[in-house]
Amino acid sequence: MNDVLMAAVVFFAIFQILKSFTDFLLKRKIIKAGHFENAGILEQKVASSVTENQEANKYPSLKWGLVAFFAGIGFIVIHQLSPGYNNYEFMDSMLPFGIELVSISMGFIVYFLIVNFSKKK
Repeated sequence: MNDVLMAAVVFFAIFQILKSFTDFLLKRKIIKAGHFENAGILEQKVASSVTENQEANKYPSLKWGLVAFFAGIGFIVIHQLSPGYNNYEFMDSMLPFGIELVSISMGFIVYFLIVNFSKKK
């Protein structure tokens, strides 16, 4: 588990370094082409996407409340499905992870449906 976390951190760091470097090269190319008014184009895209994301995310407490609720339901289902504490075959398999991920995704889907139905009214 620790190795997986370390690999994820390394890949994320590499991604961030490459992204910042390519953004720098793109900005430099725009400025050398003489389009000074478009030099801040990358920042404008980020700012407009943030405002669109804030409009779509009107109910953040509802979203995380639903996700936590469905995650709890997933843990209850995992506990009820486990044959016993002495049998480690169930807990060593990937089934508990699948149950938990499905229940968390159901929380996001319920949130999505609630937000879409509230927008239509």
